[in-house]
Amino acid sequence: MRRFKYIKISKSKKIRYLTNYYKKNLYIIFLHGFMSDLEGEKPLNFQKFSQKKRLGFLAIEYSGHGKSSGKFTNGNISQWTNEVKIVIKKIVKKNNFILVGSSMGAWLAINQFEFFKNQIKGFLGIGSAPEFLERLMWKKFTKKMKYETKKHGVYNLKHGDYEYPITYQLIKDGRKNKVLNKKIKSKIYLTLLHGSKDEVVPIIYSKKVLKLFKNAKRKIVIIKNGDHSLSSKKNLKKINTELSKIISNII
Repeated sequence: MRRFKYIKISKSKKIRYLTNYYKKNLYIIFLHGFMSDLEGEKPLNFQKFSQKKRLGFLAIEYSGHGKSSGKFTNGNISQWTNEVKIVIKKIVKKNNFILVGSSMGAWLAINQFEFFKNQIKGFLGIGSAPEFLERLMWKKFTKKMKYETKKHGVYNLKHGDYEYPITYQLIKDGRKNKVLNKKIKSKIYLTLLHGSKDEVVPIIYSKKVLKLFKNAKRKIVIIKNGDHSLSSKKNLKKINTELSKIISNII
């Protein structure tokens, strides 16, 4: 099912992606989270969903993630936003699309409104985490952690079974990508899903995103007992139901 492709976006950079192609059809564009990739359940779910609905589909793996080229520690929000923009222009071209952003992917999705406001017809956020680098990481770092990050340029943050190399340039770049004070005038269909037991990103972040879109047909769906990823079969079914509702309003 997953047939990965690569697109060269510069002399030294290749980005891995998944796609279905249906000429002149609405596209679903999936943007994954921080240090995630296209091997998880969500990209496959949305690819199958798009094929059943005969819609175009694109999932993008940013540089330094998965099998895309580049080092993770060289990446940042500005760079990943730009990569998403380039790949959309090359693959989706002039087609209209719905953005589906998971965690950090929702932040990158919000940034795309600057470039594609007329093509974006809907936005579905999953555990949306805009500005998480400053608000949920840096502000919670101890003085010692901040000192080490500045001194060495990177701090290896342990979280559960994972270790995240958080660079100081990533934190500083996050400050240049503030979105929670924006007003986005697009008249889109907006649905934000958040797990009631999300221990990574508080529900308030989805509520903050909702406020950016005053002209949208908007709603928040709190998934009972849902975690941050919402990747279980049951939760993916709920997400697909909400995505279907957005599509039915557009097509």
